[in-house]
Amino acid sequence: MEPSDPAKFDRRKFLQRTLVAAGSAVALAPRLIGADANDSSAPAAVPIPVPATPAEAETSSVYQTFSPDEAAFVEAMVNLMCPADALTPNGVDCGLALFIDRQLAGGFGKGERLYRRGPWRHGPAEFGYQLPLSPEDFFKNGLAAADAASRRLHGRNFADLDPATGDRFLQAVAEGQVSDERLPLAEWFNELVYPLFNQACFADPLYGGNKDKVFWKMIGYPGLPAVNGLNMAKYRGKPFPGAAAPKSIEDFS
Repeated sequence: MEPSDPAKFDRRKFLQRTLVAAGSAVALAPRLIGADANDSSAPAAVPIPVPATPAEAETSSVYQTFSPDEAAFVEAMVNLMCPADALTPNGVDCGLALFIDRQLAGGFGKGERLYRRGPWRHGPAEFGYQLPLSPEDFFKNGLAAADAASRRLHGRNFADLDPATGDRFLQAVAEGQVSDERLPLAEWFNELVYPLFNQACFADPLYGGNKDKVFWKMIGYPGLPAVNGLNMAKYRGKPFPGAAAPKSIEDFS
């Protein structure tokens, strides 16, 4: 998203800072309710209808959990949050939507290691996530609620908004200015959507995002060699000689 003061915006510095956030974003999982996904006592999530459209077969061949409408929302969102410029392609071409889809379709999204028996009483913010939904269900319900808010405020689905309007809408959601009686949209965006976006940018390309290691190259991160103990000691505080051609898990498999 565009900052409030474009003149002060430095994309490289921003992404360098969010690399740290991406590393810590995995802490989101324990805050997202649930435990055993097979627990019969966990309330069922509100179902989201998936319309049958000609594009469904093509979309399902790419995405594992997103319906065509959900994919359109997410693709528009990541393209706004990561617009194409001289440093990177747009968010879709960087694989960000694909990464998010795969995370939600897997164990994280299903809440396999999360406690989901409740009670879900309203509590202070430091208690963390308090809804009876898996991360996948929370994400999908949030998409539906945000799309409904977009239609209510702008008369169109989010994917159909022009970039400037879409950017303002996302900022309003993040700042808590867009409400929904079913779930907290600001928490949805700040505690689930944005951490997944950060992870999509900087995770190993094996997981679908950071295609061609574009974000690693941009910040000078060498990839897997950076976690080698000898390299950490040898190049601490110095430029890593292999940073221009970073290596992922796939390069060593």
